[in-house]
Amino acid sequence: MTLTCALFAGGESCRMGADKATLQLVGEPLWARQIKILRELEPVALWVSARTPPVWCPLEIEVITDEPPSRGPLSGLCAALKKMRTTHLLALAVDLPRMEAGHLKNLWSRARKNCGVLPVNGDYVEPLCAIYPDGEFVVEAARRALAGNNFSLQHFTQVLIEAKLMEVVHLSETDRGSYLNVNTPEELARAVP
Repeated sequence: MTLTCALFAGGESCRMGADKATLQLVGEPLWARQIKILRELEPVALWVSARTPPVWCPLEIEVITDEPPSRGPLSGLCAALKKMRTTHLLALAVDLPRMEAGHLKNLWSRARKNCGVLPVNGDYVEPLCAIYPDGEFVVEAARRALAGNNFSLQHFTQVLIEAKLMEVVHLSETDRGSYLNVNTPEELARAVP
């Protein structure tokens, strides 16, 4: 099995008031921290998913722009799934500052041929820290979702679960801390180790 990693950094950051990717956490921008973590997985390809190419993106990393029409992260995921040439795609949000490479490696170890891994945090699935399988069904499901009126990744991943293309992994209490999502300056301040 082979892996592509995509850092999702296309959000509007309205509640944060600034581009979350460029915010500093212990002297390092969030985008640089997440790229470093993804590199530890030694993927075949490493991408940044965004609405438009971000100025901070390193030249050696390809930017995958959202599949039009732009419908939030579903648009970015659809574009990445269409472009990937590996057996799996790991999607990681830029605004998960407590994520660790070891946890992502554990998720990757659970992937199987034609089956991805979807973490569940309590009652909520974590589609932007998940591993998606390749395949025409997955791409078509993303296209259908974009053409419809429900652009939620929660809904999209439910389709994949029902098709037995994603294994649900319930997070332990310890692992849940890695999924702290920062949307406000106060949440970012709490993320400092």
